[in-house]
Amino acid sequence: MGLADFGTIALMAAFALCVYGTVVPHLGVRTNNWNLVRSAQNASILTFFLVALASAILIHALITSDFSIIYVWEHSSTDMPLVYKFSSFWGGMNGSLLFWILVQSFFAMIVAYRYQYSNREIIPYVIATFNAIMAFLLLLLIGWSNPLELQTVIPAEGRGLNPLLQNPAMAIHPPSLYLGFIGFSVPFAFAMGGLIRGKMDNEWVLTTRRWTLMAWYFLSSGLILGGQWAYEELGWGGFWAWDPVENAALMPWLTGTAFLHSVMIQEKRNMLKIWNVVLIILTFGLTIVGTFLTRSGIINSVHAFTQSEIGPAFLIFLALILVIGFALLFKRIQMLE
Repeated sequence: MGLADFGTIALMAAFALCVYGTVVPHLGVRTNNWNLVRSAQNASILTFFLVALASAILIHALITSDFSIIYVWEHSSTDMPLVYKFSSFWGGMNGSLLFWILVQSFFAMIVAYRYQYSNREIIPYVIATFNAIMAFLLLLLIGWSNPLELQTVIPAEGRGLNPLLQNPAMAIHPPSLYLGFIGFSVPFAFAMGGLIRGKMDNEWVLTTRRWTLMAWYFLSSGLILGGQWAYEELGWGGFWAWDPVENAALMPWLTGTAFLHSVMIQEKRNMLKIWNVVLIILTFGLTIVGTFLTRSGIINSVHAFTQSEIGPAFLIFLALILVIGFALLFKRIQMLE
């Protein structure tokens, strides 16, 4: 059994913990057993370390050119500079999904640790929301897009990273976008926790203020860097070509910007409560739209991956987010008026 197998086992264990962390907080609230909630928080922390282990194994394989792993063979080569070997981690579809889960689990770990003694009424459902998101992503990763999958015949050389991606911006632009996209999952999780629990005062807005600012900052930086990169690499003659994936990244920035300003009014005047919940549901939903567009194969874009089996799954996930989110909003709408 090699390192890649250990990485896959770590991902499977992380998936099991996420399922546990999705179900157990609700049981803890129903039975008034805070130890169950605490165990789900600990499960969220452990999930990050398991995903980090799998990620470290993939990065090690990329750097050492271990072509027994299919993903390494497809996106790396022995003559590539070290920075591009490292950037190959998120340069392909499977690796980028693992990177997404790594950042998502890191944020979930921080939330689970930072708020373990505060926000006691809604934190169980915040943890459950985070774990449900990660369980979905890990299911897709393990079942259909495992970047640690091995091949029987080991090639002497890899295909290398797409030449268009061999740019210094590759080390900054994609991570910035991911940090922005995933950062908005924090206020989304707190909003869902408040809706499920029936506690829709200003606490969730105040708690997630810095998270919202961070997500908006990274998403803005990623869009600016992407425009500059496109101008240099693709010769579009401008910083924006209305590329479908560019537009998909811009849409959550627009709703996120509106949310960022709107929550200030809620904090100061106790207004726009319904509107803020709608905005954060739409913002998080639009991040999934962008992911669907890049992985479905339905559009022709330099940003898009080839058609894959997981594209339709993201469309179903988006539908669940919107249906559940707006159903909870409708249920609690009198509390927000």
